[in-house]
Amino acid sequence: MSERRVVVTGYEAITPAGAGAAALQDAVFNARPCGGPVTHFDVSRNSSQIAAAIPDFDPVALGLEQSDAARMDRATQLAVIAARAAFARAGLSADSVNPLRAGVCIGSAIGGTGFMEEQFRRVCVPAEQKPQWVSVGTEVDPHLYGAFLAFSVSVEVARDLGLNGPATTMATGCTAGVDAIGAAENLIRAGLADVVITGGVDAPLTPIVLTSFDNIRALTRRNDAPQRASRPFDRDRDGFLLAEGCGILVLEEEGHARRRGAPIHGRVLGYASLSNAYHMTSLSPDGEALSRAISESLTRARINVGDVDYINAHGSSTPQNDRNETGAFKRTFGDGAYRIPISSTKSILGHSLGAASAIESIVCLMALEEGVVPPTANYETPSPDCDLDYVPNVARELSLRVAECNASGFSGIHSALLLGHKDLRVS
Repeated sequence: MSERRVVVTGYEAITPAGAGAAALQDAVFNARPCGGPVTHFDVSRNSSQIAAAIPDFDPVALGLEQSDAARMDRATQLAVIAARAAFARAGLSADSVNPLRAGVCIGSAIGGTGFMEEQFRRVCVPAEQKPQWVSVGTEVDPHLYGAFLAFSVSVEVARDLGLNGPATTMATGCTAGVDAIGAAENLIRAGLADVVITGGVDAPLTPIVLTSFDNIRALTRRNDAPQRASRPFDRDRDGFLLAEGCGILVLEEEGHARRRGAPIHGRVLGYASLSNAYHMTSLSPDGEALSRAISESLTRARINVGDVDYINAHGSSTPQNDRNETGAFKRTFGDGAYRIPISSTKSILGHSLGAASAIESIVCLMALEEGVVPPTANYETPSPDCDLDYVPNVARELSLRVAECNASGFSGIHSALLLGHKDLRVS
C-alpha cells in the first residue's frame, strides 16, 4: 500500500488583525501590531492592562444564528465561523465528502472558560456582595455544561458541517494548535479519515484568565505602549501580550484532494511532541526538550536539518522562553541555526494560547506560497542570549520549501510541526 500523504486544502483565521486570512496576512507581513488597552472589563487593579482583542467580532453578522451564538462560548463561535470558511475555501460541501471519512480535531487551552466565568459573575457575585451559593434552576444558563467544556469547539464544528468521523479536542495548553494538526495528520496517515478540520482556538480575554497570567508575571506590563509591548527575542522583553484568536486548517489525503481537483496550499510533512518533565511553568535554558521535539519531527518527515528554510518560533516574548528556544535551535541545527531566518508573529498578534500555533501554521503556509518571510516586530535591541537571525521589523523575500513551526507550553510540553511547499517532492 502506498504511503498516505497529507496536504492542506483550505484555511481561515480570525485574529486581532480582523476576520479572515487576508487581514491576518496584511498585519503579519507588514508588521502591524494589534495590541491595545483592555476596555471590556475592569483592569485597574492589574499590573498588565493591555491585550490583543479581535476587533468588532459579531458572530451573527458572520453567519451564526442568534440562538446558536447564545448557547456557545466565544471560542466555539470563532471555531464554527472559521471552519465554515475554511471548508468552503477547500471546495468542500456536505455533498462532496463522505461524512464518515471526515473528522474534526481542534486544539484549545481553556475551552469555554469565558462562558463559565460570565455565569459565575452574573449568578454568584452580585455587585457589591460576597459570592453566594448557587441554586440550580433558572439562575444558571441551561447551556453552561456544553458551552464551557473544551470538547465543544470540535463537536460543534462537526455538527455544523455534518461530519461523522472522529471528533476530538486537544487540550494541551499553548501547544494545542500544532498538537491538533499533528493528531489530524496522524488520523489521515493511519487511514482513519480522508479529511480533518483542525487548528486551534482560544478566547482568554476574561478577568480570571488575564489575572491568572498577570499574577505569575507572565504578561508584559508596557501599558503605555501596547503596540510595542510584545517584543520577542529583544533584550527588553518583559512578558507576553495575551490575545484571542482562531486558526482553522483543512487537512486532506493527497489522492483524495487531487481526485476532486482541490486547491493545495502546502504539505504537512511531520510532527512530534515531547515533555521536558522539568517544571509546571519554568523552562530549562538549554532548550534540550524542544530540540528533541524538532529533531524527532525532522526524522518523521525524512527532512535533513539543512533543508529547513524558515522557522516560525513560539517566541512568546518572555525572558525564559526566548532563551530556551534559541538554545533549542542551536542544539538542533548547530552552526546552521545562524543561517535560518526565524520570526515570531506573536510580536504582532499577541499570544492566543492554544490558537497561536495554529494561526502561526497558517502564516507558514502563506510564507511558503508567497516566498516571503514575515518579520519580528518591535525587535530593537539585540539580547545577548538570543543571537540568531530574527528577521527584525521588515519582511524578507526568500524562496521557501520547508518551514518549521513550534510551540512550548505550561506543564513542559514542546511540539514541532514541519510544513512544505505544495510542489515539494517528498520521498
